[in-house]
Amino acid sequence: MRLLFLGDIVGSCGRDAVCGAVPGLRRELGLDYVVVNGENIAGGRGITPRDADDLFRAGVDIITGGNHSFQHREVYEYMEDTPGLLRPINYPEGVPGHGVATFGQLTVINVIGRTFMGGDYGDPFRAVDAALARVKPGQFVLVDLHAEATSEKQAMGWYLDGRVTAVVGTHTHVPTADQRLLPKGTAFCSDAGMCGARDSIIGDEVEAVLRRFLTQMPTRLPAAKGPAVLNGLLIDADDATQLATGIERCDRRVGW
Repeated sequence: MRLLFLGDIVGSCGRDAVCGAVPGLRRELGLDYVVVNGENIAGGRGITPRDADDLFRAGVDIITGGNHSFQHREVYEYMEDTPGLLRPINYPEGVPGHGVATFGQLTVINVIGRTFMGGDYGDPFRAVDAALARVKPGQFVLVDLHAEATSEKQAMGWYLDGRVTAVVGTHTHVPTADQRLLPKGTAFCSDAGMCGARDSIIGDEVEAVLRRFLTQMPTRLPAAKGPAVLNGLLIDADDATQLATGIERCDRRVGW
């Protein structure tokens, strides 16, 4: 099994880059599955049904979310009706959508961290335990942990080592270089990075972000445009054991 996971898609720049690149990447890399984090695709915050449809048409199989999943009300009903669009499983009970999706032989569990994240989220570790108890045998399992703290992400990797195919972190928009196979066969990386404008501050316009830091005043942070980067991870796994056999960075330039 070969899977490509792409980090947080930021704004129309990231959306267009991913939609344009995925068909070619599927052919070039011989991919079985493509999973992306789409919680920042709509102008830098949230996701809309139109954005999700664009990604699915381009060849994305499952879209994960995070702390901005519910930014746009128009996605609530769509999220309920679309198995491939996820929000973190440990949101409070009663919110729209699902935290687990299965596509073919791949099951994706989306979960959000609690350290430095704010919000009233349930225990991510026990939430994943509960989700795994319902996964059918023989499934490849990818966990997207949307979290701020690298320690929390590493802890989840070690906690799930040997029980899932891969644990991948999202949220910080900055790719980490700690991709590795853990001792019992789980692929891990603290953060996949982002898909968005190269000349930006984590995907947002540089001048707007600098203005906020320099003045400490509320400032709108538009998603940046221009040449794009795609940050992702290529994960290989054994068809018999469903454990990982390799993980490597898969980064691309678009428009430069």
